Amino acid sequence: MNINSILSKKEVPEINTLSPLTLAFLGDSVYEMFVRTKILSLGNRPANELHKIAVGYVKAKAQAEAAHKIMDLLTEDELVIYKRGRNTNIHTVPKNADMADYRHATALEALIGYLYLKGDDGRLREILNIAFDSLT
Repeated sequence: MNINSILSKKEVPEINTLSPLTLAFLGDSVYEMFVRTKILSLGNRPANELHKIAVGYVKAKAQAEAAHKIMDLLTEDELVIYKRGRNTNIHTVPKNADMADYRHATALEALIGYLYLKGDDGRLREILNIAFDSLT
């Protein structure tokens, strides 16, 4: 799904002006939607069961594991975005997450947000599939 198919071109912000946390904010929702869509292949299940399965993929520890699986595949530009996300000043960490995992999860989400806004659907799909498949 390309951002331009949802928003008009003038509504899409200039990617380079966005902070890593802003990219991660968007990337979090893109990743969550991807995971939710993928787990539907498990068939009809009660919503609370689907939610529990999804949480297993989107929690910081799982995202950090997925991030480590894609590291060697990143382009130079993608690695810059990833590192900006990882090194950003995070003020709060969820009580069930450790700081290192949370930083790598934020970096992955920033990268996903970046690829989504860039409109690079093929690369976004590739990264998301590798991340997801590494956790199954």
